[in-house]
Amino acid sequence: MESLVTEWYQEYKLNILLTLIIFSVYGTFRFFAGPKIREQAEHGRLKDRSVAKALSALNVILTIGALASALIVWGFDFRGLLTLSASILAVTGVALFASWSLLSNVTSFFLLLAHTSYRRGNFVRILDGDNYVEGFISEINLFNTKLITESREVMIYPNNLLLSRPTIVNPRDRWTPIGKLIATPKPTEEP
Repeated sequence: MESLVTEWYQEYKLNILLTLIIFSVYGTFRFFAGPKIREQAEHGRLKDRSVAKALSALNVILTIGALASALIVWGFDFRGLLTLSASILAVTGVALFASWSLLSNVTSFFLLLAHTSYRRGNFVRILDGDNYVEGFISEINLFNTKLITESREVMIYPNNLLLSRPTIVNPRDRWTPIGKLIATPKPTEEP
């Protein structure tokens, strides 16, 4: 048994050494990058939640990079993985950008949950070209958001449109719940 382990070690000595180097570089980056990000966040007066998101994104990127590098060292064949990732990217593109897709409503649901401006009780005005819709956010569901107007009418608005349209959160003045933007004439100065 000992000769089998020694034989395996002799055959894969370079792979083991490269893997150790990869993970030591990974650990070094995590050790030095975390305090640097916190320092920059304090300098920029960012919220703790933003710092936590930045650190978790950095950790995910570093972990994926380290694992992919280690898999390359050990001879992993990425051809099948490239086909899978291309398929995932196509589905993700439809989920994020296709306004006709139900999947984009579900993706928008998760983005709305993470967005601090879209909270229950906030009053929003959604601008759509010359038209607008406004009301209080009552619920954010998987496919749509329920808005309640000041006259207690319930409007169901698709999540993907809520994210893709310009929105004013808690505007200073209230208009009618649904309407058309009308250009107001500029006052003329009289001599």
